[in-house]
Amino acid sequence: MNRDDTTPTPAEERLVGASADREDQAVEAALRPKDLGEFIGQEKVREQLDLVLRAARARGATADHVLLSGAPGLGKTTLSMIIAAEMGAPIRITSGPAIQHAGDLASILSSLQEGEVLFLDEIHRMSRPAEEMLYMAMEDFRVDVIVGKGPGATAIPLELPPFTLVGATTRAGLLPPPLRDRFGFTAHMEFYSPSELERVVHRSASLLDVGIDPDGAAEIAGRSRGTPRIANRLLRRVRDYAQVKADGVITREIAAAALAVYEVDARGLDRLDRAVLQALLKLFGGGPVGLSTLAVAVGEERETVEEVAEPFLVREGLLARTPRGRVATPAAWAHLGLTPPHAPAAGNGQQDLFGA
Repeated sequence: MNRDDTTPTPAEERLVGASADREDQAVEAALRPKDLGEFIGQEKVREQLDLVLRAARARGATADHVLLSGAPGLGKTTLSMIIAAEMGAPIRITSGPAIQHAGDLASILSSLQEGEVLFLDEIHRMSRPAEEMLYMAMEDFRVDVIVGKGPGATAIPLELPPFTLVGATTRAGLLPPPLRDRFGFTAHMEFYSPSELERVVHRSASLLDVGIDPDGAAEIAGRSRGTPRIANRLLRRVRDYAQVKADGVITREIAAAALAVYEVDARGLDRLDRAVLQALLKLFGGGPVGLSTLAVAVGEERETVEEVAEPFLVREGLLARTPRGRVATPAAWAHLGLTPPHAPAAGNGQQDLFGA
């Protein structure tokens, strides 16, 4: 069945989903830090990137091409804009899915200014012909434009001004080695610690003119799944609750009450996450159970369970993927307040089998 492109996906509908919707994009534009000094978290990446950019400025050269990998919502787009700001250069933003033909990429590259930063989001989803054109552009600052078809086709070399490509990907393993090797600096964005997210929440609350105390910030940070984008989204929803139900100041009690309304629990699990765990524990005794069977029990598509719910549950140590199927961990039983089935008594296997 074809789905209208404007219809939100399950990941986009979730309050704790890491994908950015239009509201997120509008708010993030106002909340984004403008330089590396303002950027919170990713200490090693910031330190390494600062050296790369300072050295390039000292040489009067464009910065090396940069590859940023990591989960959505960790700051890859923000860092690309900071790179452009630190280099005093304009930035052009596009994405891999938007470049379906080599001609699309040639059009973008040929219009770049010297020193400009080209941010290519989801670079692993670019078409293969465009990808092969990018190899030469990154290495030699040149592309060959093919004019005509068949035996009469002619390659016209087109010189490009030096530029910096910033590629972002959520799946670095899908990048072919020849493309990955052409980046002078690669960095993997890690999930944020609760203390780092508290700083993110305090900074965003200040910019949004929202009153919040340290305990309120800690409550929001603890439910944000290690992702600043989710922290900012939860902050906005808690702000709404505080304005309507309280005096506008976010405390721990207000944050907990607000997020209970939105069904985000103390560990950051939402309705879908808990439905998967409850089905696994209550219907299948903790597993193992096949993915398709689990999806039917939850009433969701197989892809939704596998790509939207499972990654966080696995990362939190609540669910394990095994060759026999999905299995709940002891932490999952504890989180839902359920008692796991008793393990068979130790002893001779034959005695256990027949209950002797």
